[in-house]
Amino acid sequence: MKAYVFPGQGAQFVGMGMDLYNKSQVAKEMFEKANKLLGFRITDIMFSGTEADLKQTKVTQLAIFLHSTILAALLGDSFQPSMVAGHSLGEFSALVANKTLSFEDGIMLVSKRAIAMQKACEKTPSTMAAILGLDDKTVEDVCASISEVVVPANYNSPGQIVISGSNEGIDKAIEVLKEKGAKRALKLAVGGAFHSPLMEPARVELEQAINNTMFHEPVCPVYQNVNAQPTSDPVTIKANLVAQLTSPVRWAQSVIKMISDGATSFTEVGPGNVLQGLIKKISKDMATEGAVY
Repeated sequence: MKAYVFPGQGAQFVGMGMDLYNKSQVAKEMFEKANKLLGFRITDIMFSGTEADLKQTKVTQLAIFLHSTILAALLGDSFQPSMVAGHSLGEFSALVANKTLSFEDGIMLVSKRAIAMQKACEKTPSTMAAILGLDDKTVEDVCASISEVVVPANYNSPGQIVISGSNEGIDKAIEVLKEKGAKRALKLAVGGAFHSPLMEPARVELEQAINNTMFHEPVCPVYQNVNAQPTSDPVTIKANLVAQLTSPVRWAQSVIKMISDGATSFTEVGPGNVLQGLIKKISKDMATEGAVY
C-alpha cells in the first residue's frame, strides 16, 4: 500500500516550484490561480525572493502548500494513494491531494491559518526547541513540571521531540532537559510557539473559516496529527484540523499506525526530504522516496 506524506514549515527554499512552473502548463495555471486568489504574486517570493521574505509564516505556509499540492496534481494517474498524512501545515496539502478540499479552498484556509498564527505569535513572545536523545515521557514530565507555558509540540521520531512555549518556559525546559541527559536541546528559528496553548487565538479564528468551508468525502483516509488515527469522515477531519493548532503533531505515532495498517512505501510530496529522514528513523527498512515530476 502506497502512503503519501506532505511536509510542513521549514522545508522552504528560494527557487522552490520554479521548475514546475517552467515545465508544466498545468502547474503554471495553478500557480497563477493562487496569485489571483491571494491578491499578490507569491510566485515572485517563491522563485526569486530573499530567504527572509520566504521565512515569514504568512508566506512560508502558502509556498510549501502550493509546491506540494501542485506537484501532487502533476503526478497524474501515477498518484494513487492508499493513505495520506501531512506534518502540521502538510495536513492541508494532504487534504487537497485526497480530494477532501478543493485546491482553491485549501489556498484560502492556509492563508487564513498563516495570518492567524502570525498574529498569535506577535501577541506573546514565544518559540520552540528541538530536544534530542530523551524518551517521550521524560520530556512530557519536565514540561508539566514548569509553571510557564511549555508543551511537547512535535513527536517527530523516537528520541526527537520539539517543545513549544513562552520564551521563559522554553529556557527553563532546556536547562532541566540538559540536566536529564538530552544530547541536544536547541532553540529553533521560528516566529512563535506553534502547537501550544499560545495558539488559542489562531485556533478560534481558523475554526470559523474551517466551519464555513466545504469538506468532501476523500478518496482515501488521512492520518491526522492530533490522534495519529485514520479518518475519511469530513466532520471528524474538520474537528481534528481545528484542534491541530493547539495540539501536538503526533508524527512518529502516525507513521507507526500507517505501517501497522499496511503501508509498504512512503512518498514525500513537496520541497525537501525531511519526512523521509524521519520515517527512516521510525522504521529503518521502510522504502521512502521523493515525488518527482
